[in-house]
Amino acid sequence: MVEVFGKSNDHTKEIWHNVKLGDICERITQRNINNASTLVLTIAAQYGLVSQTDFFYKSIASTDLSNYYLLRNGDFAYNKSYSGEYSWGTVKRLDLYSEGVLSPLYICFRPIEDVIDSDFLIYLFESKCWYREISEICVEGARNHGLLNVSVTDFFNMKLQIPELSEQKRIAQRMKSFTDKLEQYCQLLSLYNAQKKYLLSQMFI
Repeated sequence: MVEVFGKSNDHTKEIWHNVKLGDICERITQRNINNASTLVLTIAAQYGLVSQTDFFYKSIASTDLSNYYLLRNGDFAYNKSYSGEYSWGTVKRLDLYSEGVLSPLYICFRPIEDVIDSDFLIYLFESKCWYREISEICVEGARNHGLLNVSVTDFFNMKLQIPELSEQKRIAQRMKSFTDKLEQYCQLLSLYNAQKKYLLSQMFI
């Protein structure tokens, strides 16, 4: 991923160009009027946008959800909380549900289809190459209740480098192939470890 988003050769340098996030995505401001959706979401760094109840085993949202943002499948959200390796927060896409609601503490946005490939955007944000921009946007030392001081305006003015749409799709497909293989190898390793543990236990019966 570092090489892909680091534009490591002359060919890729020629086709990548600078944009602002607001040029390729539109902010989501639609509220959950009349509590149209009751599925409260949260952003988990490892799992993405997931049900708050499933993640925390309880709901910590207010009873009235009408002020929450209403997200559709494929929408993105930025969690300004910092933790562990995600020192400047994390961006995740809603993949698991058709819709859900998210606290107004998050910044939510939707990719513009003819400009940016949604799958490419996932890998772009996973690469953390945008952290430098976020670090410059934040007011140094200004952190409020565990949240980074990133304004909506500054967030959408964040500068990114992207290639043409066809190249975005090619990169996303390649990255998916890599991650799918990695997941398969991890599952296989888990099975081998389980088998090893079982065989060792049988040796001392």
